[in-house]
Amino acid sequence: MAENCYEYVNENLRAIRENIAETAEKCGRCTDSVRLMAVTKTVAPEIVNHAVSLGLTLLGENRVQEFLSKQEVYEKSAQIHFIGHLQTNKVKYIIEPVSVIQSVDSLKLAQEINRLAIAHNKIMDVLCEVNIGGEDSKSGVSPDNLKRLLEQISGMEGIRVKGLMTIPPPSDSDIFLGRMEELFNKIKSAGIQNVSMDELSMGMTHDYQQAIIHGATIVRIGTGLFGKRNY
Repeated sequence: MAENCYEYVNENLRAIRENIAETAEKCGRCTDSVRLMAVTKTVAPEIVNHAVSLGLTLLGENRVQEFLSKQEVYEKSAQIHFIGHLQTNKVKYIIEPVSVIQSVDSLKLAQEINRLAIAHNKIMDVLCEVNIGGEDSKSGVSPDNLKRLLEQISGMEGIRVKGLMTIPPPSDSDIFLGRMEELFNKIKSAGIQNVSMDELSMGMTHDYQQAIIHGATIVRIGTGLFGKRNY
């Protein structure tokens, strides 16, 4: 069974890499400008480690408790980003082991990350999560409030803003990916001090190729790589 799982991941990863390279080339981008993140929610650590052995170096974790139960088993060569909704009382558990928190969406959360980062003598790289579709069911700062939040975070000593993250509505995804690209470029042009727009994290299994066309630097793929977790 394990061998079948590994071969399944092998084939999926091969296809995803080909799609990324082909899409990047079509829109005049270098393949290396797009990083593939393996989203590991509910995936067994040994399967994740197999993906890492194939050269995947970026993992995305959605849930604090699940991550804590698996982190010691993970291959240490992989970089881990936290991409799920994060409560302030859970920040203390991930402030050390993760390299980027992609889901900063409020001043309160940023303040707690900043406090704990300073206490741990580190600077935490973060992305601000934007609710580009204005969906009640999703986290994220509204596009209208994003610039203000970034300005508030920019003065924090323990945080370094590296870009933006979003999960667009599955219907009309291409439209919202385009809006996110426009917002990203607008924020970049604003030149907010101590805020860089190096990363645009968007695109999942169903829309990662469209996301690349709209400037994504990180695409987050779980189901397309690992399947529906039915093994």
